Amino acid sequence: MGEICSVCGLPKEICACEDIAREQQDIRIATARRRYGKMVTTISGIDPSDIDLEDLARFLKNRCAAGGTVKDGVIELQGDHKKKAIASLKEKGYTNISE
Repeated sequence: MGEICSVCGLPKEICACEDIAREQQDIRIATARRRYGKMVTTISGIDPSDIDLEDLARFLKNRCAAGGTVKDGVIELQGDHKKKAIASLKEKGYTNISE
């Protein structure tokens, strides 16, 4: 028998914890102008205890073809990537996204 999820008690093969966690996130996407006129897209509102922010940031950086980082629970992407980030997050299964 396979491993059992510690959260829901179901086998890991049919565990739905990640899907439920994605649907419950209230994500806010904004752009800001930083030093020297550079644009930065910030993605906040994701609970780091439910979602691996480093993994999600890596996914978004690949999709947007941009650099970025995770600071204080906020994903920062270099440049104005609002539309690409929203489309990528929806593709990944996140539903509550606001600008």
